[in-house]
Amino acid sequence: MTNTQTWYIVKRSTENCEIVPSEQLENDRQNIIEQWGPFTSFADAIARRVGLIRAGKCQPQ
Repeated sequence: MTNTQTWYIVKRSTENCEIVPSEQLENDRQNIIEQWGPFTSFADAIARRVGLIRAGKCQPQ
């Protein structure tokens, strides 16, 4: 059996970016301004989030 968990980065109306699993993304679509992904690992999502913060697209929490 393979793990099909994917991760997304979502930008909320507060300008903060969060990393959420795909199941949560499907259930929580309100207040999402932008989203990036899917990423196959949580580590990849963290690295991309750091890049988005450095690029000024997201605010750190």
